[in-house]
Amino acid sequence: MNMTTKSEMLAAATVSDPRWTAVVTRDPQGDGKFFYSVRTTSVYCRPSCAARSARPENVEFHATAADAERAGFRPCKRCKPDQVPLAEQHASKIAELCRVIESAEQLPTLEQLANLAGLSTFHLHRLFKSITGVTPKQYAAAHRAKRVKSELARSNTVTDAIYSAGYNYNGRFYEQSNDVLGMTPTSYRAGGANTEIRFAIGECSLGSILVAASERGVCSILIGDDPDALARDLQDRFPRAHLIGGDTKFEQMVAKVVGFVEAPALGLDLPLDVRGTAFQQRVWQALREIPAGKTVSYTQVANRIGAPKAVRAVGAAVGANPLAVAIPCHRVIRNDGSLCGYRWGVERKRALIEREAVA
Repeated sequence: MNMTTKSEMLAAATVSDPRWTAVVTRDPQGDGKFFYSVRTTSVYCRPSCAARSARPENVEFHATAADAERAGFRPCKRCKPDQVPLAEQHASKIAELCRVIESAEQLPTLEQLANLAGLSTFHLHRLFKSITGVTPKQYAAAHRAKRVKSELARSNTVTDAIYSAGYNYNGRFYEQSNDVLGMTPTSYRAGGANTEIRFAIGECSLGSILVAASERGVCSILIGDDPDALARDLQDRFPRAHLIGGDTKFEQMVAKVVGFVEAPALGLDLPLDVRGTAFQQRVWQALREIPAGKTVSYTQVANRIGAPKAVRAVGAAVGANPLAVAIPCHRVIRNDGSLCGYRWGVERKRALIEREAVA
């Protein structure tokens, strides 16, 4: 066998290996799953290495870095395949900063966080947002909101709860309380007491549908098989709120929602009372921007909100959506186009997508 024929055979074997595509595209998803070496340089790399592409006849694949080194190859100085992947280093570093923010009495400045991470403020801000989906400031606000909810349940007074949660003065929290709690701190502490929520339950081809609204707008649209279970779900959210059965005017709102479910072309324009964390709000706003008849993947949603590494967090926010059809979480599907879990049932999701597709 001459050298030309041997090189052609080696190249063909490499090109036919599915791992070669990951090397050519420098796919970071391949990092940690395998390594490749180059005979002419005696170096081995990660699939995502930015070094100049090697000729396929000179490439070998290895399951682990140790395998590559046993075969006589040394680690690339550019991608450092013998060290923890950069993505994991970044994730670990951001996780440490999250703990710092959570334990701090006062929110550290961006400069302080950057110094702790050994990064520039610009790089840290971009990296933090890409991994968590929110900025350091938004993360701190969400954590304090979580703390104040916990403190309101056990503190002697609302003021104690607000200070214990890390707010420097009452005014700052009261300015944000409606967005954080959906009501005043006193009402939240009382389990929603003195808060009026009107609701009504109707029927549609997808089952029973409950629509509830506060004075700010529609706060829940729930779909299910059992009307009583839907009412209990609403009651569990606000155990001491004043739930009021909707009058004729309110039932017209329910009819509007039912009409949209049956005929999506009608559109749905309702005032909404959307309560959630800063990250959830961003995800839900992105969902409302998906046109009827179109679907997007969880990855695409993550990219649209500027947090490409927060796909799992996007999935959690989609699953937490309390406003069926008004915030169209049914328009989010897997990357391969298949349907996945839907809070109100995959078959209902399929039906909504099919109806919108022909509307």
